[in-house]
Amino acid sequence: MSDTHDGRTGRTMQKVQLAPLWSVVAGAAGLALISLIDVLSGFGWGIGLLYLVVSSTLLARGLRWRRTTLFGPANTVTLVRSTLVGLVAAVVATSFTEAISLPLLIALTVPALALDAVDGFVARRTHTISELGARFDMEVDAFLILVLGAYVAQDLGWWVLTLGLLRYAYVVAGWAMPWLRRPVPPRYWAKVVAAFAGIALALAASGLVDRWLEIVVTLIALGLLLESFGRDVVWQFIHRGDPAEPAIAASEAAVR
Repeated sequence: MSDTHDGRTGRTMQKVQLAPLWSVVAGAAGLALISLIDVLSGFGWGIGLLYLVVSSTLLARGLRWRRTTLFGPANTVTLVRSTLVGLVAAVVATSFTEAISLPLLIALTVPALALDAVDGFVARRTHTISELGARFDMEVDAFLILVLGAYVAQDLGWWVLTLGLLRYAYVVAGWAMPWLRRPVPPRYWAKVVAAFAGIALALAASGLVDRWLEIVVTLIALGLLLESFGRDVVWQFIHRGDPAEPAIAASEAAVR
């Protein structure tokens, strides 16, 4: 009986680990559709597909590491968001060399931002909150901010890229200073800041407001992100010598 149960569990785990690959399939279909509607450069195709493949592979690795047997509705919502972010990345990459449809960019960005409020709600309502899901959501947020920042920077200046690079600079710094990898207590404020940054960059990208307002909201977003990351760094520095709680250490390892 146990061998049969283990066999079924193993097959279920394999199916769950294949779930992220649907993002690649859906994303490729989306890229093809965009190509029919508007210009999509080869560079855009490459960036979009690269993001979809890498993000899906890392998610599948995390699911395998945690031996997850249920993908869950909240992760499904985040996976849809991630697919949309891949399409946004393709359009933004195309904008470096070709004129793009701004309405198309906004049409892809708005649902990607809106669904950010949905996945957390679904996770709480379905009692499927997990460290991996939170990490997946955070990385999708970070990449969307980076991509939108790259687009807005073409108009407002390359300083805007700071908003998107903060997360990755923080990760790189953690390689040199291990105490920066210590998990911090969850803060709803950090989620609010990330959401505001995405909305601010989307507003700046839309061209619907005056340039001075684009600069103001982008600077506010940058200030909030610096405060949020700074607060985490201060907490980690203060607690750098504390022993890691076993549960936290295990969850951290599971999502790396």
